[in-house]
Amino acid sequence: MTRFFQETFPTPTGTMLLLTDEHEKIRALDWEDYADRMHRLLRLQYGTVSQEPRDGISQARRAVEGYFEGALGTIDNLPVKTNGTAFQREVWAALRFVPTGQTTTYGALAVTLGRPKAVRAVGAANGANPIGIVVPCHRVIGANASLTGYGGGLERKRWLLRHEGATRGV
Repeated sequence: MTRFFQETFPTPTGTMLLLTDEHEKIRALDWEDYADRMHRLLRLQYGTVSQEPRDGISQARRAVEGYFEGALGTIDNLPVKTNGTAFQREVWAALRFVPTGQTTTYGALAVTLGRPKAVRAVGAANGANPIGIVVPCHRVIGANASLTGYGGGLERKRWLLRHEGATRGV
């Protein structure tokens, strides 16, 4: 059984749930009202997990709080660890290179990965991302610059993009 440490804290967009491992790597980050989705993704990736309250405040939590307070770069180098498929991990790694304040499309991300026909697969991997904000799936928009699905809801996606100063997709 995989063991994670949980922190719950308020943000301007709702209460966040943060799960880290014993090495302080982020394993999941989502909103409390989407906890069912987060737990489903964790079960798919890890099977049975235990979640224990974290003693104290992690560096990851401090960085995410800093992001919400306007220090957008505090999340850029946070260590993460995921356990999805090789393709999912490839997509999630590529997402970390989408700069703050910019957006990309599913098609452009597929091209970046050298798989221009894998647009739908990129979309599915994006939707299965367990580490919102830090692995910035919210920065992916539709080909026509429209907001498309987001695990935390479109209003949060719009808020995050505006918070980051993005001009496309908001």
